[in-house]
Amino acid sequence: MTRTTFNKLREVKDSLPHGSMAAIADELGIAADEVRAFFNGSGTPESGYHIEPGPDGGIVMMDDTRILEVALRIAWVAKNGL
Repeated sequence: MTRTTFNKLREVKDSLPHGSMAAIADELGIAADEVRAFFNGSGTPESGYHIEPGPDGGIVMMDDTRILEVALRIAWVAKNGL
């Protein structure tokens, strides 16, 4: 299980270039709305995504980190101009 804060997830989302939600969804074979829900805090316990009260918008615990991993890669590429 991976833990982060909700505010950190928002930082990742804000660092993504335009069109990234669709690109993440296409790469993972899921709906773009699912990717948006992940970053908006709408993940469900059934999907292994839990938010608990805490600092920085709360603690987010996730079993499946694929969306986050792809988003971090896209953000890194955009930042480094590759």
